[in-house]
Amino acid sequence: MTSRLRRRTGFEIELMAPARVSRRTLATDLAGRCGGSVRPVWHSDSEPSLVPGLGRFLHLTQGFEVRRPDGSLLCTLVDDITLMAGLDPKAPPQPGWFRVLTDDGRLLRLLARHSDPASTIGTVLTEPAQLWGSRVQQHGDVYRLNDAGDVTIALAAPMGGERERPCEIITPPLTTGHAERLEELLGPARELGFTVPYEAAVHLHVDGGPFRAPHALANLVRLFSYQRESLRAVLRTNPACRRLAPLPEPLVTAVKGTPTYAELRTAAAEGELTKYFDVNLTQLLTDTPIRDTVEIRILPGAIEAGPIIDQAALVELLLDRCTYPEPIPDGDDVETLLELAAEALAGRD
Repeated sequence: MTSRLRRRTGFEIELMAPARVSRRTLATDLAGRCGGSVRPVWHSDSEPSLVPGLGRFLHLTQGFEVRRPDGSLLCTLVDDITLMAGLDPKAPPQPGWFRVLTDDGRLLRLLARHSDPASTIGTVLTEPAQLWGSRVQQHGDVYRLNDAGDVTIALAAPMGGERERPCEIITPPLTTGHAERLEELLGPARELGFTVPYEAAVHLHVDGGPFRAPHALANLVRLFSYQRESLRAVLRTNPACRRLAPLPEPLVTAVKGTPTYAELRTAAAEGELTKYFDVNLTQLLTDTPIRDTVEIRILPGAIEAGPIIDQAALVELLLDRCTYPEPIPDGDDVETLLELAAEALAGRD
């Protein structure tokens, strides 16, 4: 029997489309099944740069928002650059697939605001060009926008290498019927031939509010540091999953005592905390969260709702235990981890 979740939870599920199928295909299929609509959206990310002296490129890629007939969000489908196994890097771009690249986060946000993800590669930079009083230049199949000093602001380039195939399904926060809502998305994906990628993971987002209390935040750090290997064993974390790491040492050291919220923020800054750890705590440690959630990043990939919900239910119990005033104990073993979950379950009863 599939477990039930009590917390409001959002899911990010990484899938791979078969050859000659794309995340646009799935978006269109899902909208057709519910009588809804598809709207192109931008998805922002970064990638290593091959340009000397430039560490990375920031880019916008094409995603798709699927809405029900009443306008409510069903899901969003976007690229995930960590999914690479099985793709042909030499595959030519498919018609209509491109990306916009720049090297500054402020420029990226401005480009996203003033360009249309439903446009074509040849017109996507037209509106941003008006902001700089400039013209878009074409160089082969690449379009370039320079400022008045002839410094490049952005490029629009075809997206090859089968990058239309990776598909991360992002749900809105779900409050009831979690398994049924996920299966509404994953069933059609299976029918279209989508599979679980080699590097896949499932991410959970839960409301961050309860974990802004210093004792709860400290317990989160203790859980994902003291019990790291046990968590990964019980949840069967995918060893091929990218962008996972143990929490930084200054933050782990801070929770050996009873730190204040300010002390936890200082320790996170010293440890250069980012979202790319086993658990993403960044939104708890800022006064201006973009998405006020705790993100658990170590669940393995899956394409059926049952296993996802069962693992999420265990994580939910452990998160409940983090809100208790008693510290999560040190000692990395599965028995201790399951005892913590059992303690939270008993507390519910």
